[in-house]
Amino acid sequence: MSPESWKDQLSLVSSDDYRIMGRHRIPNAVTKLSGLETDDGDGIIDSSGGAWVSKPKRIVVSNQLPLRAHRDISSNKWCFEFDNDSLYLQLKDGFPPETEVVYVGSLNADVLPSEQEDVSQFLLENFQCVPTFLPSDLLDKYYHGFCKHYLWPIFHYLLPMTQAQGSLFDRSNWRAYTTVNKIFADKIFEVLNPDDDYVWIHDYHLMILPTFLRNRFHRIKLGIFLHSPFPSSEIYRTLPVRDEILKGFLNCDLVGFHTFDYARHFLSCCSRMLGLDYESKRGYIGLEYFGRTVSIKILPVGIHMGQIETIKASEETAEKVKGLRERFKGNTVMLGVDDLDMFKGISLKFWAMGQLLEQNEELRGKVVLVQITNPARSSGKDVQDVEKQINLIADEINSKFGRPGGYKPIVFVNGPVSTLDKVAYYAISECVVVNAVRDGMNLVPYKYTVTRQGSPALDAALGFGEDDVRKSVIIVSEFIGCSPSLSGAIRVNPWNIDAVTDAMSSAMTMSDKEKNLRHQKHHKYIISHNVAYWARSYDQDLQRACKDHFNKRFWGVGFGLFFKVVALDPNFRKLCVETIVPAYRRTSSRLILLDYDGTMMDQDTLDKKPSDGLISLLNRLCDDPNNLVFIVSGRGKDPLSKWFDSCPKLGLSAEHGYFTRWNSSSSWETSELPADLSWKTIAKPVMNHYMEATDGSFIEEKESAMVWHHHEADHSFGSWQAKELLDHLESVLTNEPVVVKRGQHIVEVKPQGVSKGKVVEHLIATMRNTKGKKPDFLLCIGDDRSDEDMFDSIVKHQDVSSIGLAEVFACTVGQKPSKAKYYLDETSSVITMLEWLASASDGSKHEQQQKQSKITFQQPMGQCRNESIDL
Repeated sequence: MSPESWKDQLSLVSSDDYRIMGRHRIPNAVTKLSGLETDDGDGIIDSSGGAWVSKPKRIVVSNQLPLRAHRDISSNKWCFEFDNDSLYLQLKDGFPPETEVVYVGSLNADVLPSEQEDVSQFLLENFQCVPTFLPSDLLDKYYHGFCKHYLWPIFHYLLPMTQAQGSLFDRSNWRAYTTVNKIFADKIFEVLNPDDDYVWIHDYHLMILPTFLRNRFHRIKLGIFLHSPFPSSEIYRTLPVRDEILKGFLNCDLVGFHTFDYARHFLSCCSRMLGLDYESKRGYIGLEYFGRTVSIKILPVGIHMGQIETIKASEETAEKVKGLRERFKGNTVMLGVDDLDMFKGISLKFWAMGQLLEQNEELRGKVVLVQITNPARSSGKDVQDVEKQINLIADEINSKFGRPGGYKPIVFVNGPVSTLDKVAYYAISECVVVNAVRDGMNLVPYKYTVTRQGSPALDAALGFGEDDVRKSVIIVSEFIGCSPSLSGAIRVNPWNIDAVTDAMSSAMTMSDKEKNLRHQKHHKYIISHNVAYWARSYDQDLQRACKDHFNKRFWGVGFGLFFKVVALDPNFRKLCVETIVPAYRRTSSRLILLDYDGTMMDQDTLDKKPSDGLISLLNRLCDDPNNLVFIVSGRGKDPLSKWFDSCPKLGLSAEHGYFTRWNSSSSWETSELPADLSWKTIAKPVMNHYMEATDGSFIEEKESAMVWHHHEADHSFGSWQAKELLDHLESVLTNEPVVVKRGQHIVEVKPQGVSKGKVVEHLIATMRNTKGKKPDFLLCIGDDRSDEDMFDSIVKHQDVSSIGLAEVFACTVGQKPSKAKYYLDETSSVITMLEWLASASDGSKHEQQQKQSKITFQQPMGQCRNESIDL
């Protein structure tokens, strides 16, 4: 990669700086209003200076464009037409009327380099398509090498243990995958208006594309839908590039899956490998990722009803049906329609068919399994082995159960087979068998059901009368995406040959009434959950997921495929010395509130005892008569008393404010809340049970509270157990005067009315009552959820005249969503900031030496200005 290309891999400036770049992209679709005219610049304006009205586009990105291409032999020119079978073309029915849709993808044609510019222009003008021309060697490594022979088996739960089961990881193929995704990104930039357009990426071929897009435009409205399965974390974690792919997904605003199982596996991977937790709010699942919420969408795709209905009404289809009906006269037809690959379970289906005839002699000569095989999407030994195996099994069964006169129990129909021909086979089939051992969605049962609903043309071809009931039977593998939505289907484990055989037998003997009931149930669902419904639902959720983009400020962080953006409140900024020190110096009644663990002491430190340097620093702050310094911690009063005994003027608030001590010579004050702690007898056995069941967890019992810790347990299991414990404790303690809260690797039970927020109010009120004035400077620093109570209390009361403060600095540790207005990067930054305040307070030698000089502070992350201050 050239040095110039690396410039796009890192951004340390706000996305506001990129908005100017967006104005120079290819113009968006516009709605013309009366009285408008064009100018000579980039924009389009009316005579009074008004602008055109922009309409957001939908940019649909897939590995292949929804086009068919061929070169005309006579003219030697390229000819193109839309592929009406393509899902990516059909989904536009779900977008709002008159929405402009642009397609980005590869052409299934070998266009010469000299022709590519003309073809690109023609496709954009006539089909709204932007082709990504890939050199043949790059395409081979990207598609065949990485996508089909490496990713595809793994995402279908097959590890590449042998050559027949896929390829081992190849770094050159991964580089090709990366390069192709970058090419797609560049093509999207050509047609993208980043402030308005929505980009919808499809499937596993382009899983790192979101990172390239988010890197360039931080506020891009971006979604991805995975049409394949997503494997369990135990399978997925074998990928050498697992983090890069996961972070590609997380650079989207919305991630879609067909089933909850696939989504659950993705969330589990995010939890186990990246330490991310998810939560459900009002029916929406979201992952918090550096201030952004990545929404998860679970909705199976549907079929295009109009296409099937049109084919059903065709006289050509009716003629096909008549011919097939005559061909299979006297036989009950079962149908299979599958791609030729190792995951479709065709051989298992054939074995079940053979066993059905073995066990039911009366069905021989009367039942036919028609197997339509679509061409393989890739070549290789795995495809050859599958084809060889199914042919051998079919030949064996046909030779054993076939009869003179042409009867064969298994009939092959080798593809490609047109949609019209498939509809004709659906129409004559009593049952469809979808027996895949693993598949993303599979829409064959949907198309079969809609076809079996009939039409005047089909009814005439089939000889149906008015009194004939609509009926269909679906045998479906429990390992494919459409299975959960087909509640009337016979679900089978494809690996259990006996179960599949029994399902086939049931389909043959089932009453017409039951077939009709199952059919009507499926038909009602399928017509209401078609492709337009799916696309519309996804599009609406994508808009919802992006609605707050311009209410936040985005910062780009990281190199290459590890790039991400940090989303912060517009007013959230780094706490700088040049901001706080002048405020500190001009005030005379200061309140400084400091959390301990995670704020002044790193969470990963084993020995939590404060260092001598920290004790000295706190004493310097406390020695200033204008300061009241308090440690506000969730820890018990005994360890705090022991650790800070050498800080005589330091105030301590233990157990989230249940105990308070103003200095080392004063006694501990207890909260005025009732001291009924009988609830502990209920909570302790429950916590003990979860401690015993969760290796690495332990219980901390305080005087007023109980805490279950799980930071040393397995991350995923500990988080899961914490959720269970939270629900369990809330249930058994419903009538007790306590609150149950989940924090950072903890579940805590404490008395109602006890919080760090109450500590803030109590200390401010006490200062006002004892000193006759409220504090004019408040610094509050904390790092976790319990500290948010302090920030919340400050925000709520800051503008109230009775409590209002002149200088307020609520500061969290780390760049993350918070009610605080400021942040510091880490615990060392907190200590450094306190050192500055102590120096400004105690007149140290260092300060005296710097008094006549100017100190310039480097701009931190674009938030603090480069300027000189006089200490």
